[in-house]
Amino acid sequence: MATFIKTNETHLISDLCVKTVDTDKNVSDKNKISLTCVVCGQKFCQKRLLKKHFHTHSKEKQYSCDVCHKKFPHKSNLNVHLRAHTNEKPFSCDVCGRGFSVRSSLTRHYRIHTNEKPFSCDICHTDFSHKCNLNAHLRTHTNEDPFSCYVCGKEFYERGSLTKHHRIHTKEKPFSCDVCHTDFSHKFNLNVHLRTHTKEKPFTCDICHKDFSQKIYLNVHLRTHTNEKPFSCDVCGRGFSVRSSLTRHYRIHTNEKPFSCDVCGKAFSERGNLTTHHRIHTNEKPFSCDVCHKSFSRKSNLNVHLRTHSNKTQYSGDVEKDFL
Repeated sequence: MATFIKTNETHLISDLCVKTVDTDKNVSDKNKISLTCVVCGQKFCQKRLLKKHFHTHSKEKQYSCDVCHKKFPHKSNLNVHLRAHTNEKPFSCDVCGRGFSVRSSLTRHYRIHTNEKPFSCDICHTDFSHKCNLNAHLRTHTNEDPFSCYVCGKEFYERGSLTKHHRIHTKEKPFSCDVCHTDFSHKFNLNVHLRTHTKEKPFTCDICHKDFSQKIYLNVHLRTHTNEKPFSCDVCGRGFSVRSSLTRHYRIHTNEKPFSCDVCGKAFSERGNLTTHHRIHTNEKPFSCDVCHKSFSRKSNLNVHLRTHSNKTQYSGDVEKDFL
């Protein structure tokens, strides 16, 4: 027996099937209706649930938000969306107290505390706490980049990376520091910046126990212990622990001097040298002797001067005249 329900010019088929229930459990026999979606084959026991499900295929969105007029296929989706306007967060973590607007977000968040990672990559067996992170990771194996920038054409393997990239073109900086009101295009950059106010340094060297505000600074610092120099000059072969040092060094060979003084026009290969030189014009002397309070424009000159107090052999020769 088949019943046809017409919705948006599409037929949904329901088959009436008879299920016999064990009478030893004092349960009477019942006929149950099994409603089957002809699009995907999913079965439902109630016509109401089948109609609700079918909206996912028909793309019909009959529920509209009174605030922003965004439309949704289900009333439950609208109710969840409204919490974005009311900032209602009825689901809270019993470990850290953080609130969430939907239960599924709380479930995913809770894995931070339990360290549960139920989603695993079949190729390299890396585990992930969220399905979306696994999906994005799988593209590193397939080299799939399905999200492309319509401005410059650059491709990305996840939508979030495209969204962040697009701010390069729009100059959008939606994340602002509550302390100094500096704006940032990425949340990560704001979090790193906030450590300049809190003096937080969460990354510690296991060898010398020096603390750093960023993981990248710790990684670079570790090379001082391992003597690793992964960046080498293709002209003279000299190695460097950080790429920026190689870039500065390379100007010795090219004689490039991209930093010029806006007062006298003298050019320098490094920005720091320009900053030091500029003090000739401003007469700024930011380095002061703690013993006699004499001031100097360069840290190196202060160090030489301090030897006059410690009775060490004084440095003979010119002191960084190349800055003048």
